[in-house]
Amino acid sequence: MNLLPKKLGTLKRNAKKNIVPLLTPYLLKLRINTFAPYIGAGIKIEHINLDQGLCVVSMGLNSFNKNIVGTQFGGSLYSMVDPFYMLMLMHQLGSSYVVWDKSSHIEFIAPGNSKVTARIKIPSAEVIAIQELAKDGEPVFREYKVDIVDEQQKVIATVSKTLYIRLRKYSKSKHQTSRIENSEDELKI
Repeated sequence: MNLLPKKLGTLKRNAKKNIVPLLTPYLLKLRINTFAPYIGAGIKIEHINLDQGLCVVSMGLNSFNKNIVGTQFGGSLYSMVDPFYMLMLMHQLGSSYVVWDKSSHIEFIAPGNSKVTARIKIPSAEVIAIQELAKDGEPVFREYKVDIVDEQQKVIATVSKTLYIRLRKYSKSKHQTSRIENSEDELKI
């Protein structure tokens, strides 16, 4: 009788080690795509790979995200890119770092009359640069820009985001945690 719990524990550990990492991108994409504000705005993650620092997000034009003049609502355009730099950096830097959005700005370039897409990318060289800048414990502020384009690749809007990054042991917000993480007991999403 004692072997059964031991074998179940081993099975669970092996599943977490071998299966959960394979499911994590799928589950993350599913969780974000079923986030109520994203459903309402018609925002959809097309592709996400936290390890490679890449996320492609799209939003079709529909009656829920049209503004008063029938084009893409600016708040929905911003929402489609809002969390991803922070999310990807939290993942790539790991739990030794605190990452916060500090500020953002959106510049509207042209009306969005069709499906729009944003390709959000953080190169591995950027992660290395952040680690180097943060190693002395000082806060690091990094600015990122992403273009939101329509189906003809015409820029509709440009979003600029500034992120605050610091080694956790030097931060006043040491207790910041990700709601998307692997724990010993379960995948929390």
